[in-house]
Amino acid sequence: MEIFRIGYMVISVLALVLALGFPSSINAESSPAPAPAPSSDGVAIDQGIAYVLMVVALVLTYIIH
Repeated sequence: MEIFRIGYMVISVLALVLALGFPSSINAESSPAPAPAPSSDGVAIDQGIAYVLMVVALVLTYIIH
């Protein structure tokens, strides 16, 4: 039984070393280009204004009734 316990320990240590070392070597070879900065378009602004107006209309309808 002791041989199996030592074997499992060796395999787990080897797997840990490979898991920690292998991905970093892959990422070191080629790094992706950074993402472009997000740009705001008029559609997003118009949609935000529409949501605010809908909430205002909902609140006014609730107050009036």
